[in-house]
Amino acid sequence: MKKILVTGGAGFIGSHLCERLLNEGNEVICLDNYFTGNKNNVVHLLENPFFELIRHDVTMPFFIEVDEIYNLACPASPIHYQYNPIKTVKTSVMGAINTLGLAKRIKAKILQASTSEVYGDPKVHPQNEEYWGHVNPIGSRACYDEGKRCAETLFINYHNQNNVKIKIVRIFNTYGPRMHPNDGRVVSNFIVQALQNKDITIYGDGSQSRSFQYVDDLVEGMIRLMNTGNEITGPINIGNPNEFKINELAQKVIKLTNSKSKLIYLPLPEDDPIQRQPNISKAKEILNWQPTIQLEEGLIKTIEYFKKVI
Repeated sequence: MKKILVTGGAGFIGSHLCERLLNEGNEVICLDNYFTGNKNNVVHLLENPFFELIRHDVTMPFFIEVDEIYNLACPASPIHYQYNPIKTVKTSVMGAINTLGLAKRIKAKILQASTSEVYGDPKVHPQNEEYWGHVNPIGSRACYDEGKRCAETLFINYHNQNNVKIKIVRIFNTYGPRMHPNDGRVVSNFIVQALQNKDITIYGDGSQSRSFQYVDDLVEGMIRLMNTGNEITGPINIGNPNEFKINELAQKVIKLTNSKSKLIYLPLPEDDPIQRQPNISKAKEILNWQPTIQLEEGLIKTIEYFKKVI
């Protein structure tokens, strides 16, 4: 049994990770300030004597003895991270400093949940880990993009300077049960609008593409990366390389929900990437990982969840 700290553990991805780690027989401490996380996401885990839930903000230091740390704390959808951009940067940067300081003191292995947003609006397609990105440092998305880029820098420097055992995962668009219904992300937006037979809002002309991975595939990839030897630091892309146009996603959601929704088009937000697709050759080679749940199967599970929520 390992003792594992998950920051942002009551969030969409964090709650699935906590559940999986508990099911594998570990002791899990979930840390969350509930800005975008939700106690309801983990309330079913509270019956487990090896699960602990603590309200805490990662911008403040935290002291505990654990074997591993997964640092997931940070709002990840534009609506939430743009609500308080200074706090978003602080969460990424101070959160990294505090969790890395903890890992250094207690000699724990630590994984940073980074993001495909470090690639910005990419000039390379699909995106591999060697690509440095094309990011606007003063744009409306910069609080998240640059916060995560700085966190990666801190992780690499703590590893090189202090021998901290680090892992960096770059997460591509992820969806599934426990997504926030109002988080402004394309999958949750479309499903909620379709279930209510409201107009489905598409930003831009809908020809921009995304790659969507189901949350269980992501959790599997993160755990596999954490379990690699100390010589593997990452960053490693974890995402589903099957690329879909936003219009295609909207049509799939309408079909699966039997919705009467119509499509309406609005202007594309600033710095919104036109293409996003992971090159996952490193994940395949190093982790023997690739996604197993494709879009339609994952959407069906996600729609069932949202039916209960709304």
